[in-house]
Amino acid sequence: MKHKISFIVPTMDREKDLYRMLKSLEAQSVLPDQVIIVDGSYNKVNHMIDKFPLLKIEYVRVFPPSLSKQKNAGVKKVSNDSTLVGYLDDDLEFYKDSVENMLSFWDKASDKYGGAAFSVTNIDRKVGSIRKFFKIDSDSPGKVFSNGFVSMLDNPGRTTDVDWLYGGATVWKREVIGKYEYDEWYQGSGFMEDIDFSYNIREKYNLIVLAEARVQHHTHPIRGDRYYLLGKWQIINRLYFVGKYIDRGLSVSDAWKASFSVILVNLLAGIARLNYNRIRMAAGNIVGLIIALIKKDAQIVGHLKRINKKKEGL
Repeated sequence: MKHKISFIVPTMDREKDLYRMLKSLEAQSVLPDQVIIVDGSYNKVNHMIDKFPLLKIEYVRVFPPSLSKQKNAGVKKVSNDSTLVGYLDDDLEFYKDSVENMLSFWDKASDKYGGAAFSVTNIDRKVGSIRKFFKIDSDSPGKVFSNGFVSMLDNPGRTTDVDWLYGGATVWKREVIGKYEYDEWYQGSGFMEDIDFSYNIREKYNLIVLAEARVQHHTHPIRGDRYYLLGKWQIINRLYFVGKYIDRGLSVSDAWKASFSVILVNLLAGIARLNYNRIRMAAGNIVGLIIALIKKDAQIVGHLKRINKKKEGL
């Protein structure tokens, strides 16, 4: 392998997930050259380092946590000789050859590629006809629409060039990371921060999802009381994203139309399925619209899946 790779792992209150991810990383046929844990947990996880002697782990503390801020802090600790930098969610699990297959791609990759994502194999894309009708999803993975909505990437089935990459299972050229950083306007869990980051890079580089570099994503369900927050983010963060890239073909008017569409979709799904969380999300959508009308670029802070509420002494 001609490349050296560093992985940045932002984490918050998911010690068991982090342990599983690091254990699968330590079992790789080709080990990474550096792992940087960026800890935003209420209870620190620095004791985890000694459990994985085969991994070269560095520990960075960023508190209070915010995903974009944690990612940017991790970049500052990347080794000078690393040529590739990856961002990993703490709840991933690697197949034994995941890193080897990722590095094999980069050994042969054209200079036009700036980023490549692992393929998430345990989550299948389900595209509803209503979402397609309102142009907020598509059967083709990895598309960015003029209204700021995107089609998802999970388990694409074959290696595919895309318009955006998820933020937690992706490897970038070092030179790309040196030119771009995550927008820290996106607070907390950072809804859409990965779309913003990768779509920005897409202007100059190609992006790809690699079917042969596989991972599983053991994602946690969103807490019921946080669907209201997600609903607000669906409106406010998307309008902010579209406003940044109107020179790239995104449309603020399309984004506003889509905002009303997503309210309708969430209400219909909530009523038809008796799904109270979707109704909560629709309520958040409505409040998000009101906030966006009153205050441009309003920031909404929060976390969707926080597990441990216990605060440490600071």
